[in-house]
Amino acid sequence: MQPSSSSSALKILVFGAGAIGTYVGGSLALTGHHVVFAARPATAEELRARGLRLDLSLDERRKKTEVDVLAPRDFAVESSLEDAMKHWPFDLAVFALKSYDTPAALKEMQPLADKLPPVLCLCNGVDNESALASVLGGDKVIAGTITTAVSKRAAGDIALEKLRGIGIADGHALSAKLVAVFNSALLNAQLFENPAAMKWSKMFTNLLANPASAILDMTAAQIFADKRLYKLEIDMLCECLAVMDALDIDVVDVPATPVRALAFAAEELPRWLSRPLVRRAVGRGRGNKMPSFHIDLHSGRGKSEVDYLHGAVVRAGRKMGVPTPVNKMLTETLMALTNKEIPLETFAGKPEKLLAKIVSQGSKV
Repeated sequence: MQPSSSSSALKILVFGAGAIGTYVGGSLALTGHHVVFAARPATAEELRARGLRLDLSLDERRKKTEVDVLAPRDFAVESSLEDAMKHWPFDLAVFALKSYDTPAALKEMQPLADKLPPVLCLCNGVDNESALASVLGGDKVIAGTITTAVSKRAAGDIALEKLRGIGIADGHALSAKLVAVFNSALLNAQLFENPAAMKWSKMFTNLLANPASAILDMTAAQIFADKRLYKLEIDMLCECLAVMDALDIDVVDVPATPVRALAFAAEELPRWLSRPLVRRAVGRGRGNKMPSFHIDLHSGRGKSEVDYLHGAVVRAGRKMGVPTPVNKMLTETLMALTNKEIPLETFAGKPEKLLAKIVSQGSKV
């Protein structure tokens, strides 16, 4: 990968200025790269006025406790992709949107596809890379995943909560170079030989206590405290593992995340033994934060990534002839709540009602 200028700095386009986009783009800007954000108009206006604030003090390698501040002159932000392309040419794009925002982004990208650089996709789910490839071509898409936990305090104001890393699929001409660039920005990047294994294994970790928390308006700890709900969670995970097996996709550990141990606990250990282990692992991973599906549902934004995660398990299971009743029920129920087809209070604090629904659809709890 050659820089756009005569210096070693790269020009990087970042789709999205949420928690992940700000963390990755901001970290690269702190290292001296030229970063341009394509963000929503309201977010772009705030970033132009206040700049970025990155609390990365959790990373002991930085040896400081103050917040890193990037003034508006230290990066660029535009309110549309068309405006962002005025900074063309770019060496790299980082796609850091919620999966439900991918279709709208693709419409913006289509007329500009020839000018766009290779895109590193850090979205959750397993379908975004193929969607991007349908517009850009497969040679311009690099699969990626991020396991580092970041919280968003306000637009352009984020805090590092759990430092893990970023996975980058090998096999692209830029893959190894990207790992070096990201590691120079202390992002803990590593190569993965099998993109599908990396993406599915990361998605597997996103499934736990995510839809149930949103549907029931309960914390992950409350869900794991209920033996019946915990069994539902394990059944959901085992459906995903069965689909992965049918697809011949291995479970692999993603950066600083023992996915294989979680899969072993779900499939091999008795529930009385696996429950405290899984509960501790999820607690360490999420801290006191509610799962992302809960945040999206109760924000009232009318969007959910459940169809891109659990829904992807259902679609792949249908294709491979693998039953996925728990994932199907959770996807359909959360989408009905998201679309306001049923009121939020229908299942809130009522686990027996959700359990009865899965039993009525032919699965045992």
